Amino acid sequence: MKKIMNQPKDVLNDMLEGFCYTHEDLVSRINDTGVICRKFVDQGKVALVSGGGSGHEPSHAGYVGQGMLSAAVCGEVFTSPTPDQILEAIKQADQGAGVLLIVKNYTGDIMNFEMAQELAEMEGISVEHIVVNDDISLEPRQKSDRRGVAGTVFVHKILGAAAENGATLSQLKNMGNDIVTHMATLGVSLLPATVPEVGKPGFDLAEDELEFGIGIHGEPGYRREQLKPSKGIAQELVSQLKSELQWEKGEHIAVLVNGLGATPLMEQFIFMNDVQSMLQEEALVVDYKKVGNYMTAIDMAGVSLTILRLADADWKTYLQHPVQTPAPF
Repeated sequence: MKKIMNQPKDVLNDMLEGFCYTHEDLVSRINDTGVICRKFVDQGKVALVSGGGSGHEPSHAGYVGQGMLSAAVCGEVFTSPTPDQILEAIKQADQGAGVLLIVKNYTGDIMNFEMAQELAEMEGISVEHIVVNDDISLEPRQKSDRRGVAGTVFVHKILGAAAENGATLSQLKNMGNDIVTHMATLGVSLLPATVPEVGKPGFDLAEDELEFGIGIHGEPGYRREQLKPSKGIAQELVSQLKSELQWEKGEHIAVLVNGLGATPLMEQFIFMNDVQSMLQEEALVVDYKKVGNYMTAIDMAGVSLTILRLADADWKTYLQHPVQTPAPF
C-alpha cells in the first residue's frame, strides 16, 4: 500500500486539520471531534447537517458553507460518526429555526443520526431528518434497502439554497423527501479502494474486468463483466436509470457524473460526452450538469451517474444558487 499519510490511525485527524487550515476563512472544527462547521451565520434560518464515514471527500465537509451545509460530521473511514458528535454538530448549527439532518441510507448512519435527533429534541432543539437512498443497484429494488450515494450532494445544494431563502423545517423535509423520489444513481468500478487501516484492496477485479453497481464502500455490485468502452458503460448506466425513473421525452433533468477517487477528469469528460449523446436521443433537456469528484470512495477507479428529474421548477433555480464552500458545486 502506497499512501501519503503518517500513521493509519491518524488519517482522519490529520486530514481534518489540513482541511480546516486550508479553508480557515470558511470553516472551523469543534475541538476533539470530527465536526466541521461553517463560519457564515444565517440567524433565524434552518440549519442543515449531514455527514457519515470519511473517505468520500469532498463529501461532506467540502459542502459546508454559505448556501449549503451548516455542519458536517466526519466519522472514521467508512464508519458512521457517533451520536454524541452528531449532537454537537446539531447544537453548533442551530440558529433558532431548527435543524434538518440529511442522512445517507446506511444502518449505522440511520441509527446514530436518529439517536442524536432524540437527544437534541430533549434539549429543546427542533430536528427533522430525511434519508437519501438514490443507489438503484440493489436487487430486488426495494427503496428501503437502497444506499445513499452521490445524489446526496444534489440534496445538499437544493435544500441549502431553499434554507437560505427562508424555507421552514417542515418545508425542507417535504422538499427533500420529494427530491429523493425523483433521483437515481448508478456506479461502475474498474479498480477497488484501499482503506488505510486495512492496507489492502477491499475486493478483487482483474485488469480486464469491471463491476456495475458497486457501492461507495466497496459493497458488491449486480454484475461483473469484461471491460468495455466508455460508450458501453454509458449505455448500461443510462438504460438502468431510464428503467428506474421512467422519464418521458422533453423532461428537464440535472446530471451528475461523479468520479470515485482515482478516475482522471479526462475519462470523466469522455464518459459525460457519451452520456449526453444518449440523453439527446432520449430528447431530455439538461438544465444543470456537473462532472468531477463529489463523493468518492478513497482511491476507487470508476464513476457514478446521477440523474434528477426536475419535477419542480424551483429545483433548477436552487441548483444554480451561488455558494461559498470549500468544494465548488
